[in-house]
Amino acid sequence: MLNEEQIAIRDMAHDFSCKELAPNASTWDEDQNIPDKVIENIGELGFLGVQIPEIWGGSGLGNIDLSLIIEEIAAGEGGISTLVAVQNSVVCMPIYNYGSDSQKQKYLKKLATGKLIGAFMLTESHTGSDASAIKTQAKKVGNKYVLNGSKSFVSNGNKADIAITFAVTDAEAGSKGISAFIVPTNSPGFNVDRIEKKLGQRSSDTCSISLSNVEITPDLLLGEEGEGYKIALSNLEGGRIGIAAQAVGMARSAYEHALSYAQQRETFNKKLVDHQAIQFKLADMKTQISVARQMYLHAADLRDKRKKCIEEASMAKLFASEMAEKVCSDSIQIHGGYGYLQDYPVERIYRDVRATQIYEGASEIQKIVISREILAGN
Repeated sequence: MLNEEQIAIRDMAHDFSCKELAPNASTWDEDQNIPDKVIENIGELGFLGVQIPEIWGGSGLGNIDLSLIIEEIAAGEGGISTLVAVQNSVVCMPIYNYGSDSQKQKYLKKLATGKLIGAFMLTESHTGSDASAIKTQAKKVGNKYVLNGSKSFVSNGNKADIAITFAVTDAEAGSKGISAFIVPTNSPGFNVDRIEKKLGQRSSDTCSISLSNVEITPDLLLGEEGEGYKIALSNLEGGRIGIAAQAVGMARSAYEHALSYAQQRETFNKKLVDHQAIQFKLADMKTQISVARQMYLHAADLRDKRKKCIEEASMAKLFASEMAEKVCSDSIQIHGGYGYLQDYPVERIYRDVRATQIYEGASEIQKIVISREILAGN
């Protein structure tokens, strides 16, 4: 059960999503851009630093609150929910947990309020889910680090002002030789090589980035040398809970569109919704969405109580992401031929939701994690 504050936050996000996001979603998908004013408005609502204490510009709330916000934003526009999830989970939180006070003062306050946008640069073209195999180098030259390498699938890469970047500082130490840096994107040698053309979530930019002799001063080292891999993995639970919430939001939107269409469309002299086949489909859709929501809320509750929840977070993401594709597919089926047209929102939502089975650990990775927990007797 949600408390009064959580309900109020959810309702505020819902109202914003319905009024400001959903009516413009198709336009932003076509333009492949999120307007800066929209990001500014989201920041003013406190949705970009949800878990950051107020002293650092955030809202000082918990995982449940963030998850509810992500669900509501995703129900309005999928790409924007990715920006919100990235900013909160893998940009703000690493700086809050590992950053120095000067780094927090300089970057965290502006990130939490949306005055700066951040990116998370870990994945490389050859690594995929094997984060420990990155090849980007950070060599100490005098009193600076010099970064060289490339990163792939960088969300917010073209909009970002800073990028949490992972590079090898000790090639002989394996995963313990990876360090994290706060890299300003206006640094000489930081290049956006390509904005990817994607199936869905087109409003959110995904980029390939190259680093060519990017010089970074030691004050931009995040945490200690060799802590990069730990920093990269530190928020996996929170990130996966957020993606589960995102999937639920998009699935819920597709379901609501299907219900509305079925209540209006007439076939064989009666409303589509009066056919038992459609009623059963809608019943299955709503049931699956409700189960997925309870799964992510349970994992978020455990995380708020500082209890281990890697298994619960992985199960929530696995179930929610795969459920969401099925629900969106069923929504298209209920719409019939119209569901296949861009004139109807379900076509876009179906494209947007597919990525939730891939990023923050593909479904196959979630099954590996869950299996390990089972075998460990957890």
